[in-house]
Amino acid sequence: MSTTQSERLRELLEPLVTSQGLDLEEIAVDSVGRKRVLRVVVDSDEGADLDAIAEVSRALSAKLDETDAMGQGEYTLEVGTPGAERELREHRHYVRATGRLVRFQLAEDGELVARILTVDDEGVDLEVPGVKGRKATTRRLALDDVVKARVQVEFNRKDHKDMKEEEEA
Repeated sequence: MSTTQSERLRELLEPLVTSQGLDLEEIAVDSVGRKRVLRVVVDSDEGADLDAIAEVSRALSAKLDETDAMGQGEYTLEVGTPGAERELREHRHYVRATGRLVRFQLAEDGELVARILTVDDEGVDLEVPGVKGRKATTRRLALDDVVKARVQVEFNRKDHKDMKEEEEA
């Protein structure tokens, strides 16, 4: 059974990332001219700050240096987080996006932009913004109905903590 370089790298690096309290979200090896770039995307429920990124980057670099996982050629290691408009693929991604505005592509009903209120194993409860002065509505969406979901950038976004405080008031 043949495995790809990305799969071998994941097997090598994932335990190291996990030991740092992070999740290994993505690994990609790209060619940029004559050089190769190894991009590693990490995250956690609390997010990953610059110190955590630097620490895991040093650990990954040391591990790669002691193995031949990247072969003999030159490469650059880039370690980062998923970014502002991350795609939601795993259940944990939806949980981490609670309180965020998300664009959903649905198997049946086209597209929907809504804020994630709660997440469980079967689906998500959403707040769908009102249109033209109408009040926002809530909607339950089964995860199986979602083809693609991506967090939307909001410049005036209320923090999830602020939303909870408003609900309790």
